[in-house]
Amino acid sequence: MGIESRFFEGHELLWNLILRELRSKYKRSALGWLWSTLNPLATMAIFTVVFSVIFKAAKPLGDPSGLESFPLFLLSGLLPWNFFAGAIGNSMGSVVGNGGLIKKVYFSRDVLVFSAVFSTIITLLVEMGLLIVALVIAGNWRVLFWIPVLLAVIALLAVFATGIALMLSALNVFFRDVGYLWSIVSQAWFYVTPIVYPAALVADRPRLKLITDLNPMGSFAAAFRNVMYDLRWPPLWRLGYLTVLSAVVYAIGLYVFRQLSHRFAEEL
Repeated sequence: MGIESRFFEGHELLWNLILRELRSKYKRSALGWLWSTLNPLATMAIFTVVFSVIFKAAKPLGDPSGLESFPLFLLSGLLPWNFFAGAIGNSMGSVVGNGGLIKKVYFSRDVLVFSAVFSTIITLLVEMGLLIVALVIAGNWRVLFWIPVLLAVIALLAVFATGIALMLSALNVFFRDVGYLWSIVSQAWFYVTPIVYPAALVADRPRLKLITDLNPMGSFAAAFRNVMYDLRWPPLWRLGYLTVLSAVVYAIGLYVFRQLSHRFAEEL
C-alpha cells in the first residue's frame, strides 16, 4: 500500500508541476499561447526570405508526396528542433529554480525535469497540429494517415531530450557555467543540423554527410520530414539508430541525475 501511495503522490506532483509550467509560460502576456504559434512562424518567415528570396534556394521536392514548399519543409524540421532546445533550456533551471522546495520536502527530484519536458511536449503537439492543418491545405492530406508514426517519432525525440535534460540539469546545480556553455553548443548544433537547408546539399561531401547522418538531431529532422513532408517511412537504419541512441542517452542521463540528486539540497 505504501508503494502504491507513493506512486500516486509522485504522479500527482508531476501533474501539478506540469500545470504550473503551462500556466507560468505566458503569464501576463497579452497574446498568451498564441506565441507558441507566432514564434516558429516568425522564424520560418525570416529563413524563408533569406534562403528562398535572397539566396534563391530551390524548393525541396517531397518524395513521393510531390509537395514543393520551402516554408512547410522548414517547419517540419524546425518544430522538432524548437522542442528539443526548449525542453533542455526549460529543464536546466528546473532543479536550481526549485531549491526552496527541494530543501523543505522530500520527493523524487527527477519529477522537476519531467514536468518541464512534458509541458514543452504539449506546446509541440499544438504546433504540430497546426502544421498538419497547413499540410492538408497544401494538398498533403495523406499526412493524416501518418499521425501514428509521427507520434512515435515524437516519443523517441522526447526520450532523447529528457536524457540530455536530466544530465545537464543535474550538472547545472554544481556548475552554473553549464547553462552558458549549452547556449553556445546549441547554436552551433543548430547550424550543423540540416534544418534550414536540405541534407541533399551535403550529399556529395562524404565527411559532411557522415556528420549529418550521425548527428542525432539531423536524423530526427530527417525522420520528421520523411513522415510529414515526404509521406514515407524513415529508413529502418535511422529508426533503429534513433531508438537505441534515445534509450542509451536516457539511461545515462537518469543515472547521472540520480547519482548527484542526493547532494542537491546541500548545494542549493
